Amino acid sequence: MSHEDPKAPHSSADAPKKKRGFWGWLTGGEETVAEGPGVEAPHPAPETPDGPELAEAVEPVADVPQEPETTVSPEAPEPVEAGPEEPAVAEEASAEVPAEPLVSEAEQPSPAPEAPAAAPDGPAPLAPAPAATSARKGFWSRLASGLARTASSLGQGITDLVSKRKLDAETLEELEDVLIRADLGVETSMRIVEAVGKGRHDKMISPEEVKSLIAEEVEAILAPVATPLVVDAAKTPFIVLMVGVNGSGKTTTIGKLAAQWVGEGRKVVLAAGDTFRAAAIEQLKVWGQRTGATVIAREQGADAAGVAHDAITTARAEGADILMIDTAGRLQNRAELMAELEKVVRVIKKLEPEAPHAVLLVLDATVGQNALSQVEAFARTAGVTGLVMTKLDGTARGGILVAIAAKHRLPIHLIGVGEGADDLQPFAARDFARAIAGLA
Repeated sequence: MSHEDPKAPHSSADAPKKKRGFWGWLTGGEETVAEGPGVEAPHPAPETPDGPELAEAVEPVADVPQEPETTVSPEAPEPVEAGPEEPAVAEEASAEVPAEPLVSEAEQPSPAPEAPAAAPDGPAPLAPAPAATSARKGFWSRLASGLARTASSLGQGITDLVSKRKLDAETLEELEDVLIRADLGVETSMRIVEAVGKGRHDKMISPEEVKSLIAEEVEAILAPVATPLVVDAAKTPFIVLMVGVNGSGKTTTIGKLAAQWVGEGRKVVLAAGDTFRAAAIEQLKVWGQRTGATVIAREQGADAAGVAHDAITTARAEGADILMIDTAGRLQNRAELMAELEKVVRVIKKLEPEAPHAVLLVLDATVGQNALSQVEAFARTAGVTGLVMTKLDGTARGGILVAIAAKHRLPIHLIGVGEGADDLQPFAARDFARAIAGLA
C-alpha cells in the first residue's frame, strides 16, 4: 500500500516521478510515493480553488520540525527544498513570498503614491478614515472622556446630596443648584428636579437613580433638536454661511465638512471671507489643497462681501454642489463688525434670493453661559439655522448645549471633539445625555 508524504521535496534528482495523483494535482507538481507501513496518509485538504498556492493552506504534519529557509526566491512557485536535517515546510516558505500572501487582501500594504509634503502652516494632512463603526465608537469614547469633567462634577454633587439624606424639599433645592452650576440652565434644572421628586418625597434615592433621571430628561430636551445637516440637491450651489466669534473653530469646521462632502463625491467651493486674518486665508487654502476643493480668496483686508460675490459667481460657473463661506470672528457686542456680517448676507441674497441656505453658528463649548448670548446675537443678525459645537473633548461646561437647546430650540447638527476630520460627527441626543450624566 502506498501513501503520500506532503513534505517530500519535489526534485527530479531526489525522488522518482510517478503518476500525477490527487496530492500532485493539489500541489501542482509530480507526486513522490513512499512505501512502507510507517507512513501516515495526509489529512484531506480543505476544499479551495485550484492553483499551486494552495500548498499554503495545508496544515503541517504533526511532530515535523519547521524552520523557514533563510532565503527564498520571490518567483519560486514550488515549496522550497531542504536537506535531510532541515525539512522544508511549504507554509512557512510560501509566507515569505510576496506574490502569495497568507493574510487577507485588506491587511496587505498596497503601493501608494508618495504623500505631498505637509505645508508649514495650516491643518495636518488628513489621515485615512477608519471603518464607520470603529470611527463612531472612538468618537463617542472621546466625547465621554471630554465630558468626564462635567459628569464628575455633577456626579460628585449628586452623591454628596442624596447618599445619606431623604429627598426632602431642602435636598431638592440643593440638587437644583448643583444642576445649574453644571450649566444645564434654570429651565432644565427645574425640570429634572421635578422629575426626581415626583413620588419620592421623603424617601431615599440612590445617586445612580438620579443620574438615570437626569439622562432621561436631558435626552428628552435634546432629541427634538438633534437634526442632521442636509444639503438640498435642488439648490445649486447650496450656500452655507459660517459664523461665530473668533477662535470658535469656524475655519477648521469648514475644512472638516469639505473633506466629508468631497469624499461623498460632491464638488465644493470654499470662500475665504475672514479677510482680517492672513492666517485664516492661508489655512483655508491648505484645506482646499488637502480636500481638492476650490478656494476663492483675496488679499488680507479685502472686502468680505466682495469675496462672497466672487465665490458665488465661481461656484455657479464650475457647477459646484456646495459653497461654504467663512467669515471673520467677531464678538457679538461689536456693532460695527456685526454690521459687516449683515452686509455679507445682503450681497448673498442679491445673487441668490433664497440664500444663504444654511447659516451655521459655531460655538466653543468652553465659554459656558456666554454661548447663550452668542446665539441670540447671531440669530438676530445672520438668521442662524443650525448649531455646531466644538471643543467638547476637554471641558467641564458641556452642559451649556442643553441650556441652549431648551431656550432657543435651534437644530444641533454637529459636535466636534478634536482636530481630525473624523472628529466632527452628527449630534446624537442619547449619547450626549448619557455622557453628561456619567452613564456612557
